[in-house]
Amino acid sequence: MKRVPLTIAGAERMRAEIRTLKVEARPRVVRAISEARGHGDLKENAEYHAAKEEQGFIEGRIRELESLLSNAEIIDVGRLAGNKKVVFGAIVSLVDEADGKASRYQIVGEYEADMKQGLISITSPLARALIGKVEGDVASFVVPGGEKNLEIVRVEYL
Repeated sequence: MKRVPLTIAGAERMRAEIRTLKVEARPRVVRAISEARGHGDLKENAEYHAAKEEQGFIEGRIRELESLLSNAEIIDVGRLAGNKKVVFGAIVSLVDEADGKASRYQIVGEYEADMKQGLISITSPLARALIGKVEGDVASFVVPGGEKNLEIVRVEYL
């Protein structure tokens, strides 16, 4: 597996999810399987099959997260402070030239991206349009409705 870029915060979120899965979810599903076994015939036991399916999901997710972390290249975004160019980890404030709508995104690794939290993947069209630009530049990229032009108002690193 290739190296996976992650911010320190993204790596910590993954570690926290692993802890939650191991400490809370795994024991809960083991109890549910044990309880369902007590209800008799396992062939006809929907609770048992649902719990086993959930157990498989939990174990798979733990393996996936541990694999990502073992292949992670954790980047300390704070060390980039003072950099005026948009690079991995940058928090970029933008204004849409068409409607004046403001937005703010942090460029992160693809496995920690979450648009609802303003975290966009380094591989996304928007991030690719922003990389290398500085405050005052306009990033242009294609969206389903045509081309979008966003002015970079601020670049920061926390």
